[in-house]
Amino acid sequence: MTTALELDQRYGRARSKRTPWIIGGVIALIIVIAFSWMTVSQSINTVDADDLGFEVVDDHSVTVNFQIAGKQGTDVVCAVEALDEEFGVVGWKIVEIPAAEGHIQQLSATVPTVTLATTGLVNACWVA
Repeated sequence: MTTALELDQRYGRARSKRTPWIIGGVIALIIVIAFSWMTVSQSINTVDADDLGFEVVDDHSVTVNFQIAGKQGTDVVCAVEALDEEFGVVGWKIVEIPAAEGHIQQLSATVPTVTLATTGLVNACWVA
């Protein structure tokens, strides 16, 4: 054993074997916190839409009944579609929904179509 090594051991100057584990643990904790924050921040601004039904009014329009659930007090925009027998889009409408006091709103939208629609549905909703 060399003199420098003996002096390091005597006076506690030897490298700790725990240092890499501590650094790795801190980095892992930072990654977990960052991932959790991204997940929470994305879920705050989501809007869920559920189709409640539809009514074919005539050859050129369909009324879609739906409800949305999202963050209270935010404006929401929804894309509502009308489909034909072969599930082709025959009409669509962007519906702007003003902020409401509740989390859930029931709405209806009449979608103009180019031909007879056999169904109507909400394609997607998002925070405006």
